[in-house]
This record gives sequence, C-alpha cells and structure tokens, in this order.
Amino acid sequence: MIYSDFQGLKLSRLGFGCMRFKTDPATGEIDQETVNRMFDLAIEKGVNYFDTAYPYLGGKSEIAMAEALKKYPRDSYYIADKFPGHSLPGPIDNIALFNQSLQKCSTDYFDFYLLHNITEWSVKIYESDEYHIIPDILKMKEEGKIRHLGCSFHGGPELLEEFLSRHEGVFEFVQIQCNYLDWTLQDAKKKYEIITDHGLGVWVMEPCRGGKLANLNEEQSARLKQFDPQASNASYAFRFLQELPNIKVILSGMNEVFQVEDNLNTFETYQPLSEAEKNTLLDIAEGMKAGVPCTACRYCCDGCPMGLNIPYLLAVYNDYKVNASAIAGMRLDGLDEDKLPSACIGCGQCSHACPQGIDVPAALAELTKLYAEGPHWEETRKQRGKEIRQALNMDE
Repeated sequence: MIYSDFQGLKLSRLGFGCMRFKTDPATGEIDQETVNRMFDLAIEKGVNYFDTAYPYLGGKSEIAMAEALKKYPRDSYYIADKFPGHSLPGPIDNIALFNQSLQKCSTDYFDFYLLHNITEWSVKIYESDEYHIIPDILKMKEEGKIRHLGCSFHGGPELLEEFLSRHEGVFEFVQIQCNYLDWTLQDAKKKYEIITDHGLGVWVMEPCRGGKLANLNEEQSARLKQFDPQASNASYAFRFLQELPNIKVILSGMNEVFQVEDNLNTFETYQPLSEAEKNTLLDIAEGMKAGVPCTACRYCCDGCPMGLNIPYLLAVYNDYKVNASAIAGMRLDGLDEDKLPSACIGCGQCSHACPQGIDVPAALAELTKLYAEGPHWEETRKQRGKEIRQALNMDE
C-alpha cells in the first residue's frame, strides 16, 4: 500500500468512501455482509482511512461503517465524517447533531471531520452567525472530539481562495473533486494549487467521476489497452492522481469486492504514468467535453452591460454538458437573480470580445434552460432537512 504523511500520520493513499455501499432496491437496507468483506480485504492490504457523512445512504452509512470496523482496534484506522450544513432546514443544535454522528459511528472522536459541500450557495449557511456552525465545530475540536478539521468543496477557485483566506488557520485539509477530466473542466488544477499554496493537504473525491472514467466507451478503452491490456480504466484515473505530491488521500466509493481488489492492486506500489499515457488521458478528457472552450480570460466581462461573471457561468455550463447534477445547480443557486444566466440580454458584446469565438448568449440561454430543468438541490435539501429534524426530535 502506498502511504502519505500528514502531520506525522501514516495515511493510506487509497481511502474507502462509504457513500456507495450496495443496498437492497426494495428495502434500502445496506448489504452489511458485502461491506464487511470489502473492509476486511481493504484493511488486510493496508487501507486505514474510512470516509462517511451524516446523510450518506439515508443516514445508514455511518452505522454500516461502524459495524464493519468494530472488530478492529480503534487506533488502527482513521474515521472521517462530515457536518451537513448544506442540508439544514434552519438553525439547529449543531452539537447535538455532531454527537449523534459520534454515536452512530461508535466512537468518541473523529480523526478527520469536514464541513460538507461548500459551494457558492452553502457558504452563506456555514458562515452565518445565526447558524453558528463554524464556532460550534471548533468547540468540538477544542474538546478533542475532532483531531483534524477540513472541508469538502464543490465551488469555484475564486470562492475557494476567498473562503480559505477568510478562515486562515481554521482548516488543515480540503477535499475536492479531482480527476483527469475535472483537472481542466472544473479547474481542479487551480484548486489543487490554491490549497497547496495555503499549506493545507489535498483530499480527493470522485477520482473516477462517479464511474464515468471507469466505464469509458470502446474507443477510449482501446486507447488505454494499448499500454497494458490487463489494466482497468479506473487504474489510470488513480495513477493520474498519484503523481500529485500534495494529495494525501484518494477516496474511492467501492461497492463490490472486485473493485476493492482492483484498487488495492493499483495502490500496492507507485506506478508513474508515462508521458504517452498522461497525454492520452488528457486527450480522452478533451473528447468527453461537450461545452465551450472558455479560457477565463475575462475579456467578455469588461463590456457586459449586466455585469455578469461570464467565465463562471460558462464553467457551470460546461459541467452541466458533461453531467447534469445538483452540484452544478447549487453553484447557480448562490447567485443573485440579476447575475444568473437568465439576466443576459443577448447584446453579443461578449462574443465580439471572445478570442475563442464563443457564442456566449446562446450558451447562457441553454444554461438557463438546463438550470430550470434541474436536477435541483432544493428538493433533496428539504427532504434531508426533514430527516435531520426528526432525528433530533425537533418540532415540525
């Protein structure tokens, strides 16, 4: 197993993500037997980092993880959990919610704890005096119930820089979506650099883009098979990330034993990518993109009569075009109405200024439609908020 050093801790670079456990379609119950088998195999081969979150799998992930770990000494593994501020229906007893997670995980402390899903929308909740989240979580850290504090981040590079600067000295690591597709699509390269410049560790989620990079089409897979016919598509995605020295943990949401076996093989030893392999991955990524070639030069912004952050909007548009998700919608939810793509008046000044010749008004019109059609986070948030209130015995 490849390990990384983080503040004197020896962390397996392969972390076990507990969001995708196999469940019974009829009952929603987790297949605990398979979880136990996967954990036993992973631990035998050196995995020592396990990542869950309060809302994963309807609140059942924490319990299933704890069940699979209970036969192992507590000091032989690291648990990471997350505070669901982005799901809150309103101010609640943050400490009661935190302690509930401790109970479900059968532990009295978290090795790693994160503010979950910081975006341009949810940051307003996390920094709200009314919600009082960050002070309460810091209190838990002062009491020793959190050993290392971080955040998981789904926003843009500008927000990341601003957020870390406003909270300098608070966080020790940041978890971002990073893979060879999002390296440029979501500007993960810039986010990696920002986190590193702040002296913090980088954790990675979605290394295979929710399975997209593990399940390439026939032509894409053939391009990788020319290097090694036996290697899985997923292994190339992981090896791409292994080359980045400040990435401490790469999370994989495994739900089948064969996935665990394949990932363990990839992380057994460090296997640097050849230049040809790396170039092929980046070329495959370019072929997956279906949006516009915005370079964020911002020439388009100078003459926009509506003052729109066009590069930001086009970045969200490109993400929608690859895979429509509630996360992309959340990035628009955080904008004032007069800064949404629907505020574009179609004057075309942006297109005239664009070195790439992008038809910006057309892209923003399509983005407006994609945003309206969803998927939307609001419905999910309301449901999760209801579940949180019920779990804390709060009045409706």
